[in-house]
Amino acid sequence: MLRTKTHHNLKLQGTRLEVNLKSLAHNFRYLKSKIPPGTLFMAVVKANAYGHGAVKVAHKLQELGADYIAVAYVSEGARLRDNGITAPICVFHPQVHELELCIERCLEPVLYSIDVLEEFLAFAKAKNQKNYPVHVEFNTGMNRLGIEADDLHKVLKIIKDQDSIKVRGVQSHLGASEDLAEDEFNKNQISLFHKTADAFEKGLGYTIIRHEANTSGILNYKESHFTMVRSGIGLYGYGNDPEHDKYLKPISSLKSNISLIRTIEEGESVSYNRKFFAPKKMTYAVVALGHGDGIHRIHGMGNMEVEINGRKAPTLGIICMDMFMVDVSDIDCKVGDEVIIWDENHQTAQTVAENAGTISYEILTVISDRVPRYYLQR
Repeated sequence: MLRTKTHHNLKLQGTRLEVNLKSLAHNFRYLKSKIPPGTLFMAVVKANAYGHGAVKVAHKLQELGADYIAVAYVSEGARLRDNGITAPICVFHPQVHELELCIERCLEPVLYSIDVLEEFLAFAKAKNQKNYPVHVEFNTGMNRLGIEADDLHKVLKIIKDQDSIKVRGVQSHLGASEDLAEDEFNKNQISLFHKTADAFEKGLGYTIIRHEANTSGILNYKESHFTMVRSGIGLYGYGNDPEHDKYLKPISSLKSNISLIRTIEEGESVSYNRKFFAPKKMTYAVVALGHGDGIHRIHGMGNMEVEINGRKAPTLGIICMDMFMVDVSDIDCKVGDEVIIWDENHQTAQTVAENAGTISYEILTVISDRVPRYYLQR
C-alpha cells in the first residue's frame, strides 16, 4: 500500500518523495492564467498523478477548483471516487471489461473507437442508463486512439435516436505541441479538430465541451484551447521548454540517506558484473534506493549525479535493486547524511531525465509504491 503523510515544517529523514502542494497550487494558477476566463480546466492525475500520489493530488486540485479530473483507466478513477473525489472524472482509455465499474462509480468514459462506442452503448442500455455522459475522441494526426474524422457519420448514426448515453464532450490529442518545428502539423491538427467538432455538434443538435490542448497546447497554441483544456505534466512543474519551465515549480523532491561509506583500492570493482573498476583509491557511499524504487539501471555508470552536502556525486557501477553507489572521494560526508536525487530548485527530474536520454514523465512516473510520499504545505 502506498504510504502517504502530510507534514508542515518537520525535518524528514529516510528515503522519501516530498510533494509540495503549495507548488502544485502555483502551477495550477499559472496554467489557468494562460486560458480565457470561462474555459474549463481538466487536471490529469493518471499514473498515480505522474508518480506523486493521485488521491492527495486530486483532492488538492479539486479544492483549487479544477472542473474535471482525468485518469487513463477506470480502476484509477474508481480509486479516486472511493477516496472522496466528487468532481467529474474523465477516463481516457476505458477497457471493455471495466464498463460496469465505470458506471458504478459515475465516471465519464472517452469512447475512442466505433467498437468501444457500440460496446458502451449496449452496456448502458442493458443497465437502463439515461443520458449517461460520455466523451468521443477523434483522431486528428496523433494516430493512437480516436475515431477517424471520416467516420463521423457512423458515430452520429449510432448515437442518434437513443437516450442511454449523451455526449458531454468531444476531444482529440495534440501529437507535437511542445515542438514548434512541427508548427504546420500542430495547426493542421487544431484545424481538423475544429472542423470535426463543428460538424459533430451540428449533427447532435446541442452544444458540447471541446478539448484538445495538453500542457504544451495551453502554453504554445491559444487556438487549441476551445472550451476546455487538459494539463498533466505542467501541474507537476514541467513545461517541456526552458522558457516555460522558469514560470513553473517542480512539486517533488526525491531524497534518501547514506547507508554506508567504504574505501576501495585502485583496480577493485564496484557492484554487479564488475562493470566499474576504481582508477585510483576511492571512497564511495551506498544510497538506499535502487531499480526496485524506480532508479533504473540506465542511471548507473556515471549517468546520474546526486547531491550530498552541496556537492555532486556521480553513480559508480550498476544500479542494484535496493541501492546504488556514488563517488564521495572529494565530499565531506558521513553515514546518515541526506542524498538529493532531485529537488525543486537545483537538480530537477528534468536534469535526471536528460542525463539518461529520456523525459521527465518517465522519471517521475516510475517511482514505486515502496517510496513513501510526504505532502508538504510550505
